[in-house]
Amino acid sequence: MTDPELDTLARRVGEALAARGLWLATAESCTGGWIAEAVTAIAGSSGWFDRGFVTYSNAAKADMLGVRDDTLDTHGAVSEATVGEMAAGALDQSRADLAVAVSGVAGPGGGSAAKPVGTVCLAWARRGAPTATTTVHLAGDRNAVRRQTVRLALQGVLERCA
Repeated sequence: MTDPELDTLARRVGEALAARGLWLATAESCTGGWIAEAVTAIAGSSGWFDRGFVTYSNAAKADMLGVRDDTLDTHGAVSEATVGEMAAGALDQSRADLAVAVSGVAGPGGGSAAKPVGTVCLAWARRGAPTATTTVHLAGDRNAVRRQTVRLALQGVLERCA
């Protein structure tokens, strides 16, 4: 699927990473690898994209990225605590300099009063810098929530390349 906005944003991310000699890793839950797909659609991405982790289940988050069971039990999969650990784990399990992590409730089901459909948590970790996290509430159907999450994730990577 071609998405001109995401293609342009991914290209800008790649240019920024390459210009600084940085490598990127992704840790994705609700987007199911869409962030990695967007960046690997860019020719030359092998020069700045190291790897992606699709950790849809809590077990995968723990096994592949080292997210602590206590974090998942206390805060849930859709939390800033969890995505912060996902991003840190992506750095630990890769040669990347910068990692982005996402987890959310894309819908149409799965929401709750505390975390309604459209709730997404994002984190960006860069070696030697504090991890940044945020929670957003996105509107639209499942595809729209996921697409907006990819856009926000890539924008955050671009900002952290400065």
